[in-house]
Amino acid sequence: MDSRANYRAVRERIAVAAERAGHAVTLLAVSKTKPAAAVRQLADLGQHTFGENYVQEALAKQRELADLDLEWHAIGPLQSNKARDVATHFHWLQTLDRVKLVAALDRQRPAAMAPLQVLIQVNIDDEASKSGCAPNEIGALADAIGAAPRLALRGLMTIPAPDPDLRRREATFARMRGLFEELRRSHPGADTLSMGMSEDFEAAIAQGATLVRIGSALFGPRN
Repeated sequence: MDSRANYRAVRERIAVAAERAGHAVTLLAVSKTKPAAAVRQLADLGQHTFGENYVQEALAKQRELADLDLEWHAIGPLQSNKARDVATHFHWLQTLDRVKLVAALDRQRPAAMAPLQVLIQVNIDDEASKSGCAPNEIGALADAIGAAPRLALRGLMTIPAPDPDLRRREATFARMRGLFEELRRSHPGADTLSMGMSEDFEAAIAQGATLVRIGSALFGPRN
């Protein structure tokens, strides 16, 4: 894998899409199943934010890369028994989807750390196999996060159904943009809409994504 060429190409594509959309976009490099050495290569190129799906895998990489100043996002489904690890070792959680996790995360976030930055994961296509709250549950969850002093509500995240028709995924992204705009009316501090991956991030940016989660386009196919 030519990490330098991949990284440059992805950054250029994001820049073009962001300029066309008229808003800034953050690149989250999704490094699950990839070794710490691959993360270090991208960090040497200037990448600062990394996303991991599996908590134990992420903790091992964090220990190996402790000399680097990186921002870590937990982007996999959160089980209750992993709440303490996420609260104490991550900067962001992108997959909060039920109220009962709010108190645990808030209680276990160390006071010496900045609040945990939180996105609500929305199961926008109502897939039985996928985590995320229903759209009509966003308001109650947002209010609970907003009332937790050790958490900071930053916005919404989604993973659309893997539809081969890009137009249908674009429609899903547009629905998420509407939900995000509705959230911002009641929680104006929300500033992040996380959607779009390697195969569709430009379409997501066109529909309002402010953060895209890119794995294979940077690191190659997963192991």
